[in-house]
Amino acid sequence: MSPTHSALTPLKIVVVDENVYLRNATVDVLRHMGHDAHGVASGDALDHEIETFALDFLVIDIPGAKGLSLARRMRASLPDIGIFILAAQIRVDDKVAGYQSGADCYLTKPVSLQEFGAAIDAVARRLRRVELKPSVITLNLVSLQLSGPLGAVDVSKRESSILRAFSAAEEQLLDTAQIQLVVGKSSDEFSKATLEVQIVRLRKKLEAAGAATPTIKSVRSVGYQLCVPLALLHPTQPLQGHQHV
Repeated sequence: MSPTHSALTPLKIVVVDENVYLRNATVDVLRHMGHDAHGVASGDALDHEIETFALDFLVIDIPGAKGLSLARRMRASLPDIGIFILAAQIRVDDKVAGYQSGADCYLTKPVSLQEFGAAIDAVARRLRRVELKPSVITLNLVSLQLSGPLGAVDVSKRESSILRAFSAAEEQLLDTAQIQLVVGKSSDEFSKATLEVQIVRLRKKLEAAGAATPTIKSVRSVGYQLCVPLALLHPTQPLQGHQHV
């Protein structure tokens, strides 16, 4: 039976399966559905893939505790992605353990291509609904506060400058050198490790204000991209979305 093409926007999906033949078969099915799918053999390989792949979905086909542990870890680190578990275990206890580990869907093998595609689309609709209604985060340029649905969060002058630069940049994308220029530091003074710490802090503050994740993503061989709507506010001026000052 041939899989049907998804009517939704293509998803970025990683398949984790130790069996190369089954992994490639699952990837082929997903690509035939129109999705951007990749395959890896282990959790360690997945960690490397995530550094270069803005993940929407994860399909785990690793049996037993190892697969459940991976699901728990990925749910904790990427709470907004879709997680599928494909497993041969059909006991209710096994399925319950899968859902408790963070799976959005637990499918027992063998599974028809039609059911697999329909399940992917069903969870994708939930993910897309979240994306269609992003929360605008406001940066007050005087009080140095980020405000959003979860409240207000203080930011430093440096953090404010970086956020302003993201907002002004095309596609809200900055390379490493541009960020170094914004903070007034050379590459020797502001290393890649220091920059990553700064970005991690900004991600946490954006999330604390209520921004949807991912807030800032790493773009391989380029730099970082702000992924949420940001409005800049000066108390003497009316609020405008994506206002550049």
